[in-house]
Order: sequence, then C-alpha cells, then structure tokens
Amino acid sequence: MLDVPTLRERFTERYGSEPRLIVRAPGRVNLLGEHTDYNDGFVFPAAIDRATYVAAGNRSDEQVVVYSGQFDASDSFSLVGEIERSAAHPWSNYVRGVVRGLLARGDTLKGANLLIESDVPLGSGLSSSAALEVATGYAFQLLNGIEMMGEELALLAQAAENTFVGVQCGIMDQFISALGREGHALMIDCRDLSYEAVPLPNEARIVICNSGVHHSLGDSGYNQRRAECNEAVRILRDFKPAIKALRDVTLADLEAHGDALPPTILARARHVVSENQRVLDGLAALRADDLATFGKLMTASHISQRDDYEVSVSEIDLLVEIALALPGCYGSRLTGGGFGGSTVSMVASEHVDTFIATLAREYSARSDHEATILVCRAIEGVKRAGLS
Repeated sequence: MLDVPTLRERFTERYGSEPRLIVRAPGRVNLLGEHTDYNDGFVFPAAIDRATYVAAGNRSDEQVVVYSGQFDASDSFSLVGEIERSAAHPWSNYVRGVVRGLLARGDTLKGANLLIESDVPLGSGLSSSAALEVATGYAFQLLNGIEMMGEELALLAQAAENTFVGVQCGIMDQFISALGREGHALMIDCRDLSYEAVPLPNEARIVICNSGVHHSLGDSGYNQRRAECNEAVRILRDFKPAIKALRDVTLADLEAHGDALPPTILARARHVVSENQRVLDGLAALRADDLATFGKLMTASHISQRDDYEVSVSEIDLLVEIALALPGCYGSRLTGGGFGGSTVSMVASEHVDTFIATLAREYSARSDHEATILVCRAIEGVKRAGLS
C-alpha cells in the first residue's frame, strides 16, 4: 500500500517543496451489471482499497507538470491555448482531458505540479483510468477552490475519457470512484444517477483475480459493442418508438421482435437486457441476505458476457471455471470492460485462504500466466489523504 509520508517525500524530491495536498481516488470492482451503464441501465460496483494518489502543489506560471511513478515518466502542458492529446505519453491524456474539461466549464485554474502514484493494477479491469481522472479532478478542485458535487466530478471525468481519450465508457467507473461508500456497494441507475448504498455481507469477501492478460479499452472492441447496442435500439424503435436505450427493452420485447435484429446485434441486446434484470435481482438477494442467489447471478452474468457479449477470453473463462469448483465460492465472473483483465468472486470468509492458494496454483498449471489475487474491501470514494 502507498502511504502519505512516502508520497510527500517523493513530491518534495521532485519539485523542491512539499505538496499542498494529497488526494486518493479508489479503483472499483463491479459485482453485477457489466456493459449496462452506457445503455442507461443498472450497475452494482464497489470502490476498493486500491487507489490512485495525486500529490499536488501550485505553480507561479500557467504550466501543469506531471510525473507518473507507474510509468517513471514526466509530461507538461500549458493552461493557455488548446490542450492537445499526447502521443508520447498516453497516460497523461487522462490528466489533460480532465483539465481541459475544467477549463471548458469556465473554471479558473492555476498552474500545478502533480505527482501520481497508484496501486490499482494497470489493465486489470479495476478502473485505473477512472481513478486517475477522478483524483486529478479532485486535486484541481481543491487547489483552485472550485465548488463541485461528486456527481459533477464523475461526469467531468467520464467526459474526459469519452471525448479526449476516446473510450466511450459509461458513468459507472467514475461515479463509484467519486461516491463510493465504506462497506457498501452502490446500486446506480445510470439514467438519472440515483443510487442506493447496499451493505456487503460480513460472511463473504470480494476476491479479485488479475488474469495477467492486459486489456486496453481504446484498442479493444469496447466502442464496437457500444455501437452494436445503439444499432439494436435503432431497429427496435420501429416497433417501440419510445425506446431511448436498451434500458427500455425487455426480454419479452426481444422475444417478440428479435427476428428483426441480426444475430450478433440480438445477442448483444440480450446480454444487456438480461444483465439489467440480474442487477435488480441481485439487489433483492443481498437485501434478503441470500448470498447463494447472488452468487448464481454473478455466474450467470459471466456466461452472458462470454456467450452473448463476447468480451471474455479463455484465461478469464479458466479462472471462473477453477473458482466455481472450489469450496466456499458463491459465484465468479469477468469484471470490467473485458478482453482480458480480472475476475471477481464472492467467497465465504473461512475459505478465502485456501481459495486463493488453490486458484493461483491451478491457473498457473493450466495457463501461460500467473494470477495476481487481491482480497478487497469496499471503501469511501475520492477524498483528501493525510494532509491538513
């Protein structure tokens, strides 16, 4: 884990003065509701105790100077004139996009020195990009005395990823990083951004397994999947003109009008529509303290992502297969955008140690990758870290 004294020391060594503030924004794991957020649907994520930290201080000029510890690289850009994408430092585009969004709002910004460190694994499906965006936005918010609600910060960060980085993600990742709750998952309605904090059961732990297969949403079929969902909506409007997104479609609608959809488009729609229902059913299961049902819904979600949405890979399927065969595993699924990344499993607390050891051993023996396994707890969203 990263600690504030170390971050303060690294910032001072690099910039010659102590940071004015340090903020941290968590990564996230999504328990149910994958690829539903950009379809105006329901999601059920938790902020996890792996985070991106930004140590920040003001400058006397209009430059933003950024150093990334993960990449051991520096970048800089001016607040004056158009902020352009960086081909040399793609990681800095998340920072650049957020800053450009703040300026577009009409906020007045001072130059800043930033030091970025993170223990959210890159390419793991745990939203390292959203954590960076939210942490950057919050740091600039505090440095410049900007009034902004958590929902506004999340929308600003999402816009940076959509319009500047070029990944057409939904609101979930940025929303949970900004508004997560200790010990809870959030059931978020991605249409109106209403949400409900749901306590997570004490008798089970969230176990995340990084497959070692790195994913990059900008290079993957993520944007293609979104386009396919939009195509399903376009066709289905011929039968139900009031449809605005797949959120408005039911399984009965697909039964009645599915013949009008090309097979691939129908499969994509079927995943989203059924996944929305799984989130609602999962919420009811947790309210009833029914972990068995919740776990079955997680596993059904994985099957749907694998077969209908086609965003899983063989290594992820193997991790799920191994996990489901182990004692104490209620359910397991791909989490994140897919095309690699991680699985999330809900595991009975008393079986966690054996689960981890066996899963790592079996995966290594049956694949060309080593698993990195995290046992996580749900934490608060973005906040100031350790400096008054």
